[in-house]
Amino acid sequence: VLISAGQWESLDTNQTFHTDRPDLPECFQLSVLSWLPCIYLWVVCPIYIFYLKRSNRDYIMMSIMNRIKTALGLLLSIVCWTDLFYTFHELRQGHSQPPIYLITPLVLGMTMLLATFLIQYERLRGVQSSGVLFIFWFLSVLCAIVPFRSKILQASTNTRSEVTDKLRFTTFYFYFGLVACELILCCFNEKPPLFSNVVTDPNPCPETTAGFLSTITFWWFTSMAIKGYKMPLETKDLWSLKERDSSKITVPKLLKEWEKELTKAKRYVLNTSSQAVYSKPLPSTTNHIGGGGGESSPEEVEVLLSNPKAASRQPSFLRALIRAFGPYFLIGSAYKLLQDVITFVNPQLLRMLILFTKQKGAPDWWGYSLAFLMFFTAFLQTLILHQHFQYCFVTGMNVRTAVIGAIYRKALVITNAAKRSSTVGEVVNLMSVDAQRFMDLTTFLNMLWSAPLQIMLALYFLWQNLGPSVLAGVAVMIMLIPLNAVIAMKTRAYQVEQMQYKDSRIKLMNEILNGIKVLKLYAWENSFKEKVLAIRQKELQVLRKTAYLGALSTMAWTSAPFLVALTSFAVYVTVDENNTLDAEKAFVSLSLFNILRFPLNMLPQVISSIVQASVSLKRIQNFLSHDELDPNSVDRKNTAAEFSVTVVNGKFAWAKGDPPILHNINMMVPNGSLLAVVGHVGCGKSSLLSALLGEVEKLEGEVSIRGSVAYVPQQAWIQNATLRDNILFGKPYNEQKYQCVLEACALTPDLEVLPGGDMTEIGEKGINLSGGQRQRVSLARALYSDTDVYLLDDPLSAVDAHVAKHIFDNLIGPEGVLKSKTRILVTHGISFLPQVDNIMVMVEGRVSEMGSYQELLKQNGAFAEFLRNYALEDIVEEEEATGRASLPSLLFHLISHILWLSFFKKTYLLICFLYGCQSAAAIGANIWLSQWTNDASTNMTKENVHMRVGVYAALGIAQGILVMMSSFTLAMGNIGAARKLHHDLLTNKFHTPQSFFDTTPIGRIINRFSKDIYVIDEALPATVLMFLATFFVSLSTMIVIIASTPIFAVVIAPLAFIYVFVQRFYVATSRQLKRLESVSRSPIYSHFSETVTGCSVIRAYGRHSSFVLMSDMKVDENQKSYYPGIVSNRWLGVRIEFIGNCIVLFAALFAVTGKDTLSPGLVGLSVSYALQVTMSLNWMVRMTSDLESNIVAVERVKEYAETKTEAPWEVEDKKPPPEWPMEGNVEFHDYSVRYREGLDLVLKNLTLSVKGGEKIGIVGRTGAGKSSMTLCLFRLLEAAAGEITIDKVKISEIGLHDLRSKLTIIPQEPVLFSGTLKMNLDPFEKYSDEEVWRALEHSHLHKFVSNQPAKLELECSEGGENLSVGQRQLVCLARALLRKTRILILDEATAAIDLETDDLIQSTIRTQFEDCTVFTIAHRLNTIMDYTRVLVLDKGQVAEFDTPANLLSQRGIFYGMAKDAGLTQ
Repeated sequence: VLISAGQWESLDTNQTFHTDRPDLPECFQLSVLSWLPCIYLWVVCPIYIFYLKRSNRDYIMMSIMNRIKTALGLLLSIVCWTDLFYTFHELRQGHSQPPIYLITPLVLGMTMLLATFLIQYERLRGVQSSGVLFIFWFLSVLCAIVPFRSKILQASTNTRSEVTDKLRFTTFYFYFGLVACELILCCFNEKPPLFSNVVTDPNPCPETTAGFLSTITFWWFTSMAIKGYKMPLETKDLWSLKERDSSKITVPKLLKEWEKELTKAKRYVLNTSSQAVYSKPLPSTTNHIGGGGGESSPEEVEVLLSNPKAASRQPSFLRALIRAFGPYFLIGSAYKLLQDVITFVNPQLLRMLILFTKQKGAPDWWGYSLAFLMFFTAFLQTLILHQHFQYCFVTGMNVRTAVIGAIYRKALVITNAAKRSSTVGEVVNLMSVDAQRFMDLTTFLNMLWSAPLQIMLALYFLWQNLGPSVLAGVAVMIMLIPLNAVIAMKTRAYQVEQMQYKDSRIKLMNEILNGIKVLKLYAWENSFKEKVLAIRQKELQVLRKTAYLGALSTMAWTSAPFLVALTSFAVYVTVDENNTLDAEKAFVSLSLFNILRFPLNMLPQVISSIVQASVSLKRIQNFLSHDELDPNSVDRKNTAAEFSVTVVNGKFAWAKGDPPILHNINMMVPNGSLLAVVGHVGCGKSSLLSALLGEVEKLEGEVSIRGSVAYVPQQAWIQNATLRDNILFGKPYNEQKYQCVLEACALTPDLEVLPGGDMTEIGEKGINLSGGQRQRVSLARALYSDTDVYLLDDPLSAVDAHVAKHIFDNLIGPEGVLKSKTRILVTHGISFLPQVDNIMVMVEGRVSEMGSYQELLKQNGAFAEFLRNYALEDIVEEEEATGRASLPSLLFHLISHILWLSFFKKTYLLICFLYGCQSAAAIGANIWLSQWTNDASTNMTKENVHMRVGVYAALGIAQGILVMMSSFTLAMGNIGAARKLHHDLLTNKFHTPQSFFDTTPIGRIINRFSKDIYVIDEALPATVLMFLATFFVSLSTMIVIIASTPIFAVVIAPLAFIYVFVQRFYVATSRQLKRLESVSRSPIYSHFSETVTGCSVIRAYGRHSSFVLMSDMKVDENQKSYYPGIVSNRWLGVRIEFIGNCIVLFAALFAVTGKDTLSPGLVGLSVSYALQVTMSLNWMVRMTSDLESNIVAVERVKEYAETKTEAPWEVEDKKPPPEWPMEGNVEFHDYSVRYREGLDLVLKNLTLSVKGGEKIGIVGRTGAGKSSMTLCLFRLLEAAAGEITIDKVKISEIGLHDLRSKLTIIPQEPVLFSGTLKMNLDPFEKYSDEEVWRALEHSHLHKFVSNQPAKLELECSEGGENLSVGQRQLVCLARALLRKTRILILDEATAAIDLETDDLIQSTIRTQFEDCTVFTIAHRLNTIMDYTRVLVLDKGQVAEFDTPANLLSQRGIFYGMAKDAGLTQ
């Protein structure tokens, strides 16, 4: 209709194809080519405008470039309309033109106006560079090239070299020029929008301002790549995170959806339960006697909830995730769809290329255009694929941020019951492992629909190619799926098993490292080393099994495409005699099979990773559904005048189902009064404080507190921050108030000792402060927070007598800073009791008496009895400064590959050889195939079929077997190396001196045992395998192409140069980014575990939100280095795949130029090889980089396996006699010692001798060197000068175990290991059960243990958490009683024990160790008043050494201390 018949020349094949100067008819040019870009723009426009309306950036100022663009757009529409008016003019003249001459200019003119409108609209919406318009101008130019050429051709073919239609000729070239200008201008960027936050950002991400071209090729990343190549990157070089990726945006997004899910679930549960309640039979009304019926309904609801159907509707975390991050992810999926379709273009082009080489006399431009088309589709595919990846990875990153944020926020509010069900380690795992799994899954998720789609498309094309014979191949594939599935299932099972071993090994290592000092003191290292190695052995056995499976699956993986091809071809040839296998069929099918290979391999992987992620999902979902603490269990709005803390009929339990721990508690604490809570160990004093804080379940009763609260826990919680930050705890700094606080808490002298004053960084768990200092910092924090109510849980137990007195007088007591505040003090210190307002005595979870000191004495109850026994006792406790920690700077070594190869020399050569053979077999098989296809042209097919198939099969199967062997050899070699590395590391760590553990954060050592060993066990072998595979694939491709078209060798040099160049840049930068990422990752987890341990303190002070902010900042810091890491992979991918595409282009081009000499078989061979090289090139670079970063793990493990060791455990020729020491004489001769090289001496020229059986008390102020003296006896510190002899044996000459096993210590902090109680007392199982029971009886644990159902097999939890501090101390006493050596050392052992227990211990020591030499570091001076002699140390020297009576009469230091303690007048 549009075109009059005369104008539409039928597409004349002669004019178009079979000519050396092809051309398209004018009508086709005017309709299809002109309309293509227009249709594109009109279709995309509405969606795009809608998107722009939604995006809220500010407008951009009108720039010169913008004006030019607009002007050109208007000019373009004018030019198009000129054509239109000219057509009208012609109609008026009577030249009738076909309607196409009216329609095309009109459509074009309108479209140009639309484009101009878009240019302005984008400017107003702040778009700096437009992809939509770029594609439009690009299409326009592309479509205009054809008429451009054909108009020139027409003009030059015309005999009277003159143009018929001058005006249209001119307007067209105008049009072409303008469109080309628009395209060029479109490549440049506009300035950023006016009020954008880019301006305020110190280091904005260039992506936000990058142009369209820069975005799709990731060109904007180049600056980072260059920077990373020139010098090591630092945190300040990283770009800041984009707003939409930050925690501020992503976490609330997820939490909002999760809240919706929770409310839905609650509503559902309520509906079901209420229906059920109503459906109960009515007669229950008869139970309403005394209003008892009201009770029944909650129980009914309970019954219902326990029925699985009602509770089946759980909130789904998955739905929340999809709602929050689905839409963005779908953009990536759209790209993926596009890419899948484009993938199948190249095999079709390959078919045409092979056909082209068969046709003699076909014009050359065919071949060249095919070659360029192949290049172009491959390049387009690259760009689209990487856009898809970018979207997926960013989604993954956002999911991880959100999940970590959600878990962190939840961990701050879960109940104790929930906390018990998941340990700190497990929750950290949720954050690290499970969040990571989601992240990994998002990258694969699209394969779930894309793989089946690709498989279907491939099969469709194959069917066209080979007909029904394909089904044979498909059958093989389907048979391989269950094999792969079984392997995947087994591997999964092994992985779970191995994870369990790994978890238990790390848990054990964690305990060992936490209690390494105790292990050394008791000489228990061997027992624990055996334990670890036993677990490790099991772990390696599982690894070995996994390796067998891995070798099988690798074989299945490599042989699958080959087997499929073999069966398909064999069936195809044998089914019908007329079927000949020619090059086109064979190689097109091969390239389709190669496409098939990827989705088939990916599907099982995706499915297994979905299974993993679903497990993680469940775990996270359960964690996020845990009960939260009821914020209203404690009424904070209480306005009653005189009482600031009231509890009425309180009954509390640790968790809902547990037996109650506190019964009918009634207490009223008047404003500004001081209440002391006293009682035996484990009577519920600390639980009472927890109840006041709302940390425990309130079963019945009312609790109310008026005003804000400060809380000092029994075991001080110290953050890994500066000392000042620990005290300020988020409050603004006020010099005067701060100094006053330090003064009151007696911290001023300590600050002088600390290297950086109050700006000293404190290690994790307050490692470089002594116990007393930690406690005082905790007190200072409470005091600085300036609240209304103070809950103090035994803060005075960990400090010296005089300090305790100072703190009580200046801080807590009636004259202290807090005299106007309400204070509840849990204490064991009797001397302070007369000065408090009220005393509450607790017995087994109940309040037995309450009243003032005088009243309680008058009542003559339990309290009075308690006091009479301990009339003059006082708690004087004292502390010792430990070695200061300095974080050694993390030295990042360059990798020595030799290091790892040293484990691998023999295996390595063998593996390379096997791989070489396998590649040779593969090439052989394919060359054989190309020979076979050439039979078709010489009509030799019938005769040779069986031989052809047979040899092809033999070569393929050989290839599979070789792969299996090489993969297996590699795994075995690796397991050997891993075993040796772990063994060396472990042995070295047990032999490392104590000072190493004082200065190295435990997390860092654990990291070596977990992360690095994991990398060596699992990541390294996989990486090496992939690296070798890709390397040999790339190599064989080059060999094949060069063999078929030798001229290709010329191109290899420049391509290889570019390849290596890009690879160097990438590896350098990516390694730095990985390092920064891993450095910034550990603070997230350490901050988290710190938060979990201190969450009661955080909640008490109401610092919840600021900790959440801190965690978010740390996550963002981490993502800041992770994001460039993702982009670096995209950047690399685009560049490397471009090189791969060039290889395709040149292979095709050279095949075209040499088509007369080449057989179609060889062309097919070289091009189909080239088509699959892109992938391997890309992976090869990735693997080099991974290999480099994973080898670092080996390096780090070796570094820690070669640290300096302590003296040998046993010296054969110097072994002391077995019954040594007989008497227990100890002598010091001019003995000096220091903690570490370069520090001052702690003990200076000590000389003293102690006879066997003497009891020596050691006293002195903080830092006088008391603990150091005991450490010297055990040689945890080696002498700087002088020596110690025990019974004439110099201890420096014998082995450490020989020495340590003959001494016994009851250490300052009781350390228990998880395991049975028996194991804790006797890890080597040297003693009989009777002996163990006897020891328990003497240490007064007999009653407690025999009441436990498990008796001696009682499981101690991690760190002995299920025993009270006092009971743990008694366990240590039992250990000492079991060992019963001639020399006993007591170190501040009675800090956390009430007076009765303390008395028991003292009497036990007096009776059981009567004939032993005892050294006691004293804290309650009265315990050493009846000792033989007292040693007073001062600044590392002996100040006084005599009997207590003589020392008191001398009126020296000792007298002063006794006076402080109120023992003398």
